[in-house]
Amino acid sequence: MWLLAVFCLLLGIIIGFQMPLLPAIYAKYMSIAVLAALDSVFGGIRAYMEDTFDNLIFISGFIVNALLAAGLAYLGDKLGVELYLAAVVVFGVRLFQNLGIIRRYLLKKY
Repeated sequence: MWLLAVFCLLLGIIIGFQMPLLPAIYAKYMSIAVLAALDSVFGGIRAYMEDTFDNLIFISGFIVNALLAAGLAYLGDKLGVELYLAAVVVFGVRLFQNLGIIRRYLLKKY
């Protein structure tokens, strides 16, 4: 299982380096979407460790979180307000909560 994850990670890195860079205007949207996607990934890892993982919930959360975060940043730009900071705080807190729970689970297990 972990070999597949490492393979997919390496494949993603190779594809990422082959793609042209996005214009700087999209950097804020992409960074917030990546943060939301990471939140979903670590939430999925946590759910897998707790034996509550559901593929449909993971995929829908991954897509909806990324789109919602990027949409929030876009809306904030149109309104002239830094709304993306709210998404950074929320997804950052959730990311660290999930990492803390994963860490505790691994420490208890090993």
